[in-house]
Parts: sequence; structure tokens; C-alpha cells
Amino acid sequence: MGLLVLIPIVIFAVVSVKPVKPGQYDQLAICLTEKKVKMYGAYWCVHCQAQKKAFGTSFAKINYIECSLPGGTGQTEACIQAKIESYPTWEFGDGERITGEIKLDQLAEKAECNSGGGE
Repeated sequence: MGLLVLIPIVIFAVVSVKPVKPGQYDQLAICLTEKKVKMYGAYWCVHCQAQKKAFGTSFAKINYIECSLPGGTGQTEACIQAKIESYPTWEFGDGERITGEIKLDQLAEKAECNSGGGE
């Protein structure tokens, strides 16, 4: 009986997830980095993981600062100095910050970048 309940859920999850193509957001990631945009996050943060997943392989081009010490036992000195209080925190070249999971088109608009993938 339990398997019959799981099958429709798994099918829905597979059909509803929009795959990100490799390098699909490279242009946006490069632009954000050129505009001095940084993402502060923690490896254990679910919203940070979702933000990384939204960029796909293009996330490697984002200026990312890991704030968590190994084992989640504290915060790195860089994040303490930057006064990071929540994750993810996006910091823009002008010093303005936005916290939380942000849609890629919103990041592009805020940084005046072309989204480069049609989010």
C-alpha cells in the first residue's frame, strides 16, 4: 500500500523539476562576479543549497564565501567581520544586502546583469 502512495509522488517530483543545463547561467554568474556581488552561505543551509542548485554548474563562477566552520560549530572570521547574520546573504557592489533565497532574475535585475538563461 505504501508503495502505491509513493509512486505518484515520485512521478510528480520528476516531472515538475526543471533541469538546469550545464553552464546555463554562466553569463549571469560572471556578470554578478564582475559587479562585485558576493553570496555568503553555509554548507548546511537548505536555502543556500537551493540557491546553488538554481545556478547549476554556473555556481562555480559565483563569488561564494563559506561562513560555517567544519561541523557547523561556528562562523568564519570573514563572516564575523562582514557581520553576516543569516544565510544566504547576497551583498552587492554598493554594499546593499538581500537575505534569503533570491530568484535569478531578481539577482540579475538588482545587479543590472542580463540573466543569460531566461529564468
